[in-house]
Amino acid sequence: MRVDPSYINNLVSALDTAQGNEQQFSSELSSGVSVTSLSSNPVAAGENVLLLNQIQQDDSYSSTTSQVTGQLQVADSALGSVVTQLTQAISLATSANNGTMNTSEVNSVGSQLQGILGEVIQMANTSYQGQFIFAGTATSTQPFDSSGNYTVTAAEGGQTVNFLTTPSNQKIQLNVPGSQIFTGNGNSSVSVMGALNALITDYSGATVDEAQAAADTSTLNSALNFVSEQRVTIDNSINQVSASSTAATSEALQLTSAQTNLMQADVGQVSTQLSTAETQATALEDTIAQLGSGSLFDKLQY
Repeated sequence: MRVDPSYINNLVSALDTAQGNEQQFSSELSSGVSVTSLSSNPVAAGENVLLLNQIQQDDSYSSTTSQVTGQLQVADSALGSVVTQLTQAISLATSANNGTMNTSEVNSVGSQLQGILGEVIQMANTSYQGQFIFAGTATSTQPFDSSGNYTVTAAEGGQTVNFLTTPSNQKIQLNVPGSQIFTGNGNSSVSVMGALNALITDYSGATVDEAQAAADTSTLNSALNFVSEQRVTIDNSINQVSASSTAATSEALQLTSAQTNLMQADVGQVSTQLSTAETQATALEDTIAQLGSGSLFDKLQY
């Protein structure tokens, strides 16, 4: 019988494989990670990359929501203050309209309304982390002047609404432009600034046009209701951002657990595999050593 001349080469190749497995399993046991290289498990390595990318996206989104939530809360607080100021303004105007005040008292109401206008303008120019939150996307420009005029043009982004896209592709509105909240985008029937300025004019002269003052008071009441509606939009956005942030955090935790399970070595299984590889390597080494103890021709039989 002739012995296959490639027999030794096959044994050496098998020994290399066994020793490679031995190193791989030893590495897995010492690191606790089952995938130590792309070649060791290409499928698991690919899945791991996908999981890590999604985890990173979720973590990034959660970080973003922390900032936008702060901005939304500041906007909500500012509009809450505006509602308080407008409620007070309506009360003052109603008192001035009942016909019991003299000219001095009516003019005093006008002065108080001027102060309220100043407070409202200050709230309309609220900034968060150096950015004006009611200026659309023109956040570096103060949106209202001292008279309550909206100074940011549409071309500058003064009427633009920003949205946040969640990991599930839901869009959440992040702002309401000041032109909409405080001037009704030119709709005088719900313009806060227009109604306040009109009432200040009504109560600043020697006489009061009661019909006009009553109409302007009614307009301010409509403007107050309109502001409250815009505030609801902000409140809804806060709730949506909070819910989506919680969902992203939960998903990140689940994906992290899945990634850990994917990459974590099964100690019992790997220990058995290592023992088998060591046994195979030892047996192959002994066989090769025996073959190498004499001439190859001594091992051949005819």
